[in-house]
Amino acid sequence: MGADVRVGGHDRLECLLIPSGSGDRPPGAQQCSQCGGPSRRKHGPSTQPSRLDTHGAPPILVDADASLPRLGCLFAMVIHKADRIKAGSAASSAAGRQELADLAARALALRQHQPREAIVLAEEVLVGCGRTGFAQERSVAERALGLAHKEMNDLVAAERHLRRAVAAGRRSGSSQILAMAQMSLGYVLAAAGRTAAAYHAVSAALPQLGGAEAGQALMQRGVVQHFRGRYAEAAVDYGAAIDVARREGDRLVEARARNNRAVLPIGDHVLSGEADLERAAELFGELGLDLAAADCRWNVGHLAARCGDLARALEIFADTERQYRRLDVPRPGLLLDRFELLAAVPLIGEAAAMAEFAVAELHRRGLDSDLAEALLARARAELLAGDPQRAAGSAAAAYRRFRRQHRPVWYAFARHIELRARFAQGTRTPAQLRALSDSAATLASAGLTGLALTAWHEAATVAFAVNRPSQARTLLALAARHRRGGLAAERAQGWHAQARLHRLDGNDRAAMSMLQRGLSVLDEYRVTLGTSELRARSSAHGQELAREGLEIAIATGAPARVLAWAERWRASTLRIQPVSPSTDPELTAALARLRVAARDAEDAALAGGSQLAAMLRQQSALEANVRDLARRSQGAGTGGGTPVCVPDIAAITAQLGPAVLVELLSHGDRIWAVLVRDGRASLHDLCALPAVLKHQGRIRFALRRLVTLGASAGASAALEHSAGLVDADLFGPIRRRLGDLPLVIVPGQALYALPWAALPSCVGRPVTIAPSAATWLAATQRSAPGGRPVLVAGPRLPDALSEVAALAALWPEATALVGEQATVDTVTAALSGARLAHIATHGTFRADNPLFSTLELADGPLFAYELERLSTAPGCVIASACESGRAEATLGDELMGFVSALLASGTRTLVAALLPVPADRTVALMTELHRRLRAGTPAAPALAEAQQVLRATGDPVDLATAAAFVCLGAG
Repeated sequence: MGADVRVGGHDRLECLLIPSGSGDRPPGAQQCSQCGGPSRRKHGPSTQPSRLDTHGAPPILVDADASLPRLGCLFAMVIHKADRIKAGSAASSAAGRQELADLAARALALRQHQPREAIVLAEEVLVGCGRTGFAQERSVAERALGLAHKEMNDLVAAERHLRRAVAAGRRSGSSQILAMAQMSLGYVLAAAGRTAAAYHAVSAALPQLGGAEAGQALMQRGVVQHFRGRYAEAAVDYGAAIDVARREGDRLVEARARNNRAVLPIGDHVLSGEADLERAAELFGELGLDLAAADCRWNVGHLAARCGDLARALEIFADTERQYRRLDVPRPGLLLDRFELLAAVPLIGEAAAMAEFAVAELHRRGLDSDLAEALLARARAELLAGDPQRAAGSAAAAYRRFRRQHRPVWYAFARHIELRARFAQGTRTPAQLRALSDSAATLASAGLTGLALTAWHEAATVAFAVNRPSQARTLLALAARHRRGGLAAERAQGWHAQARLHRLDGNDRAAMSMLQRGLSVLDEYRVTLGTSELRARSSAHGQELAREGLEIAIATGAPARVLAWAERWRASTLRIQPVSPSTDPELTAALARLRVAARDAEDAALAGGSQLAAMLRQQSALEANVRDLARRSQGAGTGGGTPVCVPDIAAITAQLGPAVLVELLSHGDRIWAVLVRDGRASLHDLCALPAVLKHQGRIRFALRRLVTLGASAGASAALEHSAGLVDADLFGPIRRRLGDLPLVIVPGQALYALPWAALPSCVGRPVTIAPSAATWLAATQRSAPGGRPVLVAGPRLPDALSEVAALAALWPEATALVGEQATVDTVTAALSGARLAHIATHGTFRADNPLFSTLELADGPLFAYELERLSTAPGCVIASACESGRAEATLGDELMGFVSALLASGTRTLVAALLPVPADRTVALMTELHRRLRAGTPAAPALAEAQQVLRATGDPVDLATAAAFVCLGAG
């Protein structure tokens, strides 16, 4: 189970410092707030250790919005006082000393909300104190300076001033002043990753304090323990701090301790954690601490993520980020929260980009504690992306930093990722077995179940490789204990472990039953996700279970069993009932803004405008907003449902008629096929996968060259050669059983991009391509809508007008949308419920995010995202745009792009191009296709006949144009 499924989030951890003054609280404040700026703690759901970032709430009792003008008046008043002190008018008087104390207290109160003003005030106090006088006031001022610098992420300056505060506190003779300075220093040291020194500083302060101050000290020690990864000890300190705070009436300490206790990664305390956060937010609200209340809200999102509720977590994070921006408070550690959510799905490309950005940003800010975690995030992203060599290097760098910072849970996590990278590189040695076993034990004892499960599985694999089956059994038994409790991914790994134990006993039937249980757990989780994108990406979590089931099935040699396992996790997103189309007005507005930005950027690119770079940056930001809004859609409860069952041979045969179904599947480096004909299934080991993939690339290159550069003897010869080799590999062993019958081909992830009409065995034969047998069967059983046909011509494509004009003659009842009529709103409204739709436009496929692939219309691009929002999908869609049939095939043979958007929404059949196509030749092909559709011929044979008409010219460009199109869905 390579991907982490538990979603981590940077928990917002409240820190606290003791109040300034000679044992009195600052005027107008219950206490002096916490000691630091934006630190935070992160815990990846049970798969990541808790992560601590230093941040806290402002010590201002009024509402943050109302406080700003008052702060300006206060600043002017205290500067006036400072001027008098600096002039020496009060330097030796009791009144002057009190003014210094008041000014120092105000500097401390301002240090988070207005850190620069706090620095100015504190420096004025130091001037007023002279070189050696007023040690108590000097200590408080130095504390204010240190904490203000911490707020601005300058840890070096923060430590320097806080050490001066400790020295002045010793000279003051006040144990409480000294203790406060030590507490502040301890927190900053913890934020810098020097947790041992931080614990020493805080422990030295504790004996000097009693009453409410003791509660504050316990709270602070809990924070340091939290940093150190000693979560049980932190829980004890937080609980004791809450008890003292409630007894003393200290609402601020109680709120902070509850906030921190809520996000401890120990036990199953999500419900109690939410209760703690609700109470903490209520207390912060009573105190007017908006930032702290926002931090509580962020942590509620973190708990939602830990439960796997991604939609709720994303919504809470987005709302809280807006509040942070309103409060104008930087939170660089939030980058790591974003990474956790992306990695959990997994959205690998976005996660990798976020990890790289986090490393650069946190390094720039000098946040060493967070930087170590960012390096570990980068290692995890590299491992997910299939680059174990780089992952091992990044994990080792993170491990060294965590060791220096004395953070044992974190360096165990880093070591775990390094070992997994070595495992992915093929390392199988007794030493690695010991290391993985030790890593699993450490992670399990820290409560990091998801990580421990992965380590147990990989250690068991190594144990088999080094001939230690009894040790493998022990490791798998430890993992299997978690099959009935925990998050979905943990339970799935538990069932996988139980399946492996059954295989050890030679009971393959029981093993397959356990694997089915694990996949069912993941199905239950996926239906809660509200977008096809998240559902498709999350298929990665079931890959290893599905692979093991397929391995067992192939070993049995039973075609029906192999087909069932090939189908069990193939394009399963399309088997899940689609969620109800989103009517979120915010998403609608965001898509409209993105459309305008994309159109303006395109115009600037064509005109060579100097503002293109800025426009592209704006477009990228708007795309990120659309992604976030779409991903916040809920799944179960808004139309999501259980997956459609995997079909059996009888169900397929009933719909197949005289056609032949060929389901291709990759197992190891071989391509296998299950062939279904006349109610019987057969299993075939066809060929080596690498050779077919090599020639698939050459076929696509040759076709692209022909349609873009024109006829070329070299390209034609290369196409004929590679197509012949692929045809012999895939169809040679089964040619006798195929005869000349129509084909339904389920190609799988590896071969989805193959232009099938270029293969000799497919020329002139009706061929339907389907993501899975289940989706093909569902499409054939789906009733077509009865709305009027729709014909659309996009801008900047003169041949589209002649194409639509020719088709309108065949479909006089059709709604034709051309020129300025072909706007996004008009086209999508017409598409909804149409029995047939033809779209002739420029098309662009976005490999980085296929759901941002576009069809160009009069007022800007129509995004694939928007097709998922149709209330009723059109029955048959013919898209003559370039690459309109192209899709990204992800893990689990999931498709992403226009194809998946339409098929998931209910479209029965789609005819589209896998490659760029020339406009003039396409008009001829489309006219022949529609002439046959109008006569009642189904789409697959109609396309085959139209392709033959175009091929008959003998022109290589016509041949390439014909080969670029495929028929998908029902056929």
